[in-house]
Amino acid sequence: MDIYKQVDLFECPLCGGPSLLEEESNWCFYVSCMDCGCRTAEVAYNNPSGRLEAARQAGHLWNIGKVLPSEPGE
Repeated sequence: MDIYKQVDLFECPLCGGPSLLEEESNWCFYVSCMDCGCRTAEVAYNNPSGRLEAARQAGHLWNIGKVLPSEPGE
């Protein structure tokens, strides 16, 4: 199953840019903007069965606008 096709993402809540669901070293998911660099917090998972739920939670945070803005020089 392709998790990336199961999570619908809106455009960036800050700049309207494209969004990207990313997985970090098989322990968490987060969503980031490909234009301005803002992102959600990491949503961790502990086992393969929690992986999809973590991806969905990261997508939900993004879609409701819970993002951390990127600072210049970061």
